[in-house]
Amino acid sequence: MLILGSQVLLGFQFRAIFEPGFEKLPGHSQYLKLLGLVLMTAAIGLLMWPGAYHRIVNRGEDSEDLHRFTGRVMQLSMLPFALGLGIDFFVATEKVAGTGFGIISGALAVLVALTFWYGLEYFRRAQREPKIKEKQAMEKKDQGSGPGGTKIKDKIKHVLTEARVVLPGAQALLGFQFATILMEGFEKLPESSKYIHLTSLALIALTVVLLMVPAAYHRIVERGEETEHFHSFASVMVVAAMVPLALGIAGDIFVVFRKVTESASLGLAVAGLALALFYGLWFGFTAYRKRQREAPGAEAGRQEPRAA
Repeated sequence: MLILGSQVLLGFQFRAIFEPGFEKLPGHSQYLKLLGLVLMTAAIGLLMWPGAYHRIVNRGEDSEDLHRFTGRVMQLSMLPFALGLGIDFFVATEKVAGTGFGIISGALAVLVALTFWYGLEYFRRAQREPKIKEKQAMEKKDQGSGPGGTKIKDKIKHVLTEARVVLPGAQALLGFQFATILMEGFEKLPESSKYIHLTSLALIALTVVLLMVPAAYHRIVERGEETEHFHSFASVMVVAAMVPLALGIAGDIFVVFRKVTESASLGLAVAGLALALFYGLWFGFTAYRKRQREAPGAEAGRQEPRAA
């Protein structure tokens, strides 16, 4: 649910910069839109992180470590989402009603989002904590002390769900990239930026293709059967798809930053940071955690799987 909202806003941030009305915005609003783009990119990177962590570190297994990690990432990702939403409200309201109302509108949007995404949850968490601990204790008792693996049908369900998490964002970006070529702002770009955009389009298209492979493979090769082979194959496809996805997003970040700031160096620097964020979270940290879990006597490796 969070990823869908972030992807829609990210697509809007990209597209808005190529619309004729963007050049009529005040300079501060244009740079705020770039900041909103950075915030939504960070949110996307965080929200897709658990999928890579689950595939690389846990190899599709459920564990308490994965559960805690996902919860912490979800909490962190909602902050840039809320700030990005506030920026969009400020820019939209300022254009219609002036700067004062824009500030009020943006601040109110952030306040409402933080109240419902953090305030309500922490208030209810204190009330629900005893019951949650009681339920977890009962589940652990029912499990017994012996370790057990996640059922193959659940592992396949998880990997297909994670593919569906990444796929809508890739599709939204692909649609934006095709539409951008027909916009007035695209014609004003330097030739090099146009080719970078086309390259990014090809990378996002490759991402979509890779994410759709598991469904076809499951039906044609495995004939709908749930097998360990299919789980391994689907896991590889999900992780592989995130490689061109990061490159495609970084390419378009370069294009929009160069357009607004008229600085290729700044655009390259921000795109590089975005790429480092994606690869660092999705592959760097996950590879580090995988080595930790596989090390002899590592505490993370002794975590019991969660109940299927």
